[in-house]
Amino acid sequence: MEAVAFAYDDRSSIFTDLNLEIVSGVTLLSGENGAGKTTLLKLAAGVEKPDAGRILVNGADLWRREVAARSDLAFLPQEPDVTPFATIREVLRLVCRLRSQPAEQVDEILAETDLEAEADLSIRELSRGQRRRVLLAAAWIGTPQTAILDEPLDAMDEGWRGRIHEWLEELRKNGGLALVATHEAGSLAELADRLLVLRDGEIRELDSPPGTGTTWRTP
Repeated sequence: MEAVAFAYDDRSSIFTDLNLEIVSGVTLLSGENGAGKTTLLKLAAGVEKPDAGRILVNGADLWRREVAARSDLAFLPQEPDVTPFATIREVLRLVCRLRSQPAEQVDEILAETDLEAEADLSIRELSRGQRRRVLLAAAWIGTPQTAILDEPLDAMDEGWRGRIHEWLEELRKNGGLALVATHEAGSLAELADRLLVLRDGEIRELDSPPGTGTTWRTP
């Protein structure tokens, strides 16, 4: 991110001159509720467009060279902001097309995420945990090497938390990049190459997670 400014309206500026470089490895982002973590991730993933500045993914501008920037980018939002009427199979087929992946990968990813029985249901017919797995399935299509994750452990049981942990480990091992917003450090902190805190629209880097428990916030 280079000199990024963003506001939802004229009275509520979130960022005015944000500069942030994320390199390969796992970067954890913390901050108080309302600090702007989700907004930052949406900007990084190209869901929100900055009012000023630019955002580069692997050297490509997210809003000028969208195909190049987004082809290797996966976003796992905290809430399943997916069309409520399309079936899960239809959503995943769309992701395959966007990432130039064969349609056959849909069946593979449905099996991998234990969603075969729900494939022809819409997102509104699923439990919260199942909805989160749909987002995970979409993120895994094409094995993108740039991942933006917002509270990835939320609504996941221990088994799925372990699989997310393994995904991040694999990304890290293969030279990929993950930016993860979380209030639960736990095992994620053990994976982290970098720890950031967002406060008052600015980023500060930490040497280690504050405190000794599994929850960490801005000191």
